[in-house]
Amino acid sequence: MTERRRRLSKPVWVGDVKVGGDAPISVQSMTKTDTRDVEATVRQIKGLEEAGCEIIRCAVPDMEAAKALAEIKKQISIPLIADIHFHYQLALEAVKSVDCLRLNPGNIRDPERVKEVVLAAKERQIPIRIGVNFGSLPPVNAIGMKAGASRHLDGVNALAKAGEELAEGQISVVDHMVATGLWEIGLLESLDFDLIKISLKAFDVPTTVETYRRMAELVPYPLHLGITESGTAKSGSIRSAVGLGVLLFDGIGDTIRVSLSDDSKEEVYAGYDILKSLNLRDKGAVIVACPSCGRADVDIRKLANAVDGLLKETNTSVKVAVMGCEVNGPGEAKDADVGIAAGVGRAIIFRKGKKSRVVEEKDMLEALMEEVQLVSAEKELEKAKAG
Repeated sequence: MTERRRRLSKPVWVGDVKVGGDAPISVQSMTKTDTRDVEATVRQIKGLEEAGCEIIRCAVPDMEAAKALAEIKKQISIPLIADIHFHYQLALEAVKSVDCLRLNPGNIRDPERVKEVVLAAKERQIPIRIGVNFGSLPPVNAIGMKAGASRHLDGVNALAKAGEELAEGQISVVDHMVATGLWEIGLLESLDFDLIKISLKAFDVPTTVETYRRMAELVPYPLHLGITESGTAKSGSIRSAVGLGVLLFDGIGDTIRVSLSDDSKEEVYAGYDILKSLNLRDKGAVIVACPSCGRADVDIRKLANAVDGLLKETNTSVKVAVMGCEVNGPGEAKDADVGIAAGVGRAIIFRKGKKSRVVEEKDMLEALMEEVQLVSAEKELEKAKAG
């Protein structure tokens, strides 16, 4: 796989997953269940594990949720992060059982309270993600103060976004987000704590990109990438792909979460698709599909989506091409491990652009998946022999 000028960060371990340094960029998600409902939360996490999720985060709205994390942790296989806002006591409870804490410097601003949490994390050698978020920034000129004005009066919404012209003496959202992150980084470092990850998320893509770029030059810690509240599976995936793709292409980013108003599995699928499109991960299948045209003799959209659904559970790195006719199918699919070109009443199955067999239309999906399974088995065997 091609690494694109990867920014070398100081790695941390979240459970058994290495984040930063030379580690592969990991894919995270967040549960959408009530964390207090242990059974439902564990069920969702196990489904996410099957989808390829490598790190999971749970919201901790109250002490009951914080205490539930211990039982959740016992029943899952991937590292668990506690997402903490407002109440430092929840972090002190959660740190007893989780693999990482997420703290928000915008709503836990009392340095003494933060210190208590850091010392507890230091004792257990649990990393802390400093999660800066545009929606919950501290008031302008009040970073680190215990209390401040309401969001409507704090001056944040009046700050210029990335690319907007600044008035004399004015700071931008980027300036404020970076300063907020640096404040908490300084606090953690003053306690000789360096198990740090950082995120700096906004909905506005240029603001997010510029903020991460700025922070990447200032500190050595791994960066958790995301576009906050990005939207539905369709619009949010596009917005996230644009924002995260720009940063990843620049070599910035060590772990990602695609935030979608949809099933958490869709976040995982989108995360891997973004990484695979940049050749940064090779986990699971990649589908190549023609857009269809007047030559197509089958419903290529229906066929491509059916194949995409069948490939969701494939963990082996395999490229599958779906073509709508026999004219360009072999040529366009020659780079794929397996390909299908559908014609009138029949379909040709290809391997590396060479015809493997011809099947009836009714049998084409089954035949394609048989070929995919054969290729996957061969690749797994080769991998086992090599390592």
